[in-house]
Amino acid sequence: MTTNSAARERFTLGRETRLPPLLALALCVIATWLPGPPPASAQETPPVAVIGATVMASTWQDPVEALGTLRADESVTLSSTLTGTVSALNFEDGDEVAANQWLVQLDDAQAQAELRAAQALLGQRRSALNRAQQLQDRNLGVRATLEDNAALVKQSEAEIDAIRARLADHRLQAPFAGTVGLREISVGALVTPGTELVTLDKLDTMKLDFTVPATLLSVLHPGLTLSATTPSYPAQVFRAEVATLGTRIDPISRSLVVRANLPNPNGRLLPGMLMEVQLNQPAREALTIPESALVPDGERQTVWLIEPGQPAHVTRREVTTGERRQGEVEIIAGLDGGQRIVTHGTLKVREGDPVELVAEDVGEGDIRDVLERQRRATESRASD
Repeated sequence: MTTNSAARERFTLGRETRLPPLLALALCVIATWLPGPPPASAQETPPVAVIGATVMASTWQDPVEALGTLRADESVTLSSTLTGTVSALNFEDGDEVAANQWLVQLDDAQAQAELRAAQALLGQRRSALNRAQQLQDRNLGVRATLEDNAALVKQSEAEIDAIRARLADHRLQAPFAGTVGLREISVGALVTPGTELVTLDKLDTMKLDFTVPATLLSVLHPGLTLSATTPSYPAQVFRAEVATLGTRIDPISRSLVVRANLPNPNGRLLPGMLMEVQLNQPAREALTIPESALVPDGERQTVWLIEPGQPAHVTRREVTTGERRQGEVEIIAGLDGGQRIVTHGTLKVREGDPVELVAEDVGEGDIRDVLERQRRATESRASD
């Protein structure tokens, strides 16, 4: 009897501690309906630390970049107009010469002999004219003889003028003051018409010719400022103003030739140099933001706009951009002056996220200092 009582007691305890299946299922369903601790996403999101900038109106000049070529203010290549032998030279390589200074002398012995003969003939004819005039004054001569002698005198004078002109062709003179090039000829050399004897350039002022698109014709005018650089002097910037606009537009490239005058007092610039030109268009007012604030979205450009509030939050705003310059971009539409945008931290925020503006974007150095101080503060809190 004792054994059976113990068995019944164990069976009774087992039934009391084990829940029926239906009751266990009901408790599980109820448990799923009961509210639990709030999920992490439903908890309050801490503000995201960002660096921002203010949309500001600033003076903007649209630069036009072009390639130009230097030309001398005056340039000529002196050549012979007749056949002859070089008898004398009056210059050396790179000499500065004055206007009308003779440079090359060709042998003119034959022309000099012809001049002497023509002068002798002129003297003879003038004597004959004087005798005819004396006879005519005494009414002893014939009027026709006097006229014939006068004509012969004029003929001789014309022949002498022609010979002197040929003699002038034997001596080449500088048409203007300038710098001669390298001497390529020597005394005794035979030259023919068209032979290049010496180059002469006026280098105190240089002409800079460059082309710009014809679409800019409405804003181009003499007096626009420009800056030019050349690989020959990479550290030096040459400044000038537009002097003249071309009168024809190239039908193929649709471009216009523009000319500026560059002062060249030291003679450092030489004809044929390649110049990189930056032409400054008239200044205008434009809204600008740091280029780092732009967030590409396909073919669109967007920014994160900081909306005021407690706390402040961000919204994505599409913008229309214009011209760009180093570190800045022009905003044509989408923003107003005085609004604030995110410049650093654009990849950390999402639509509607609260943000904390920890610094104003005023320069690369200042932003780095702020970020360094923020990093140190974060490490300090983590260590505490």
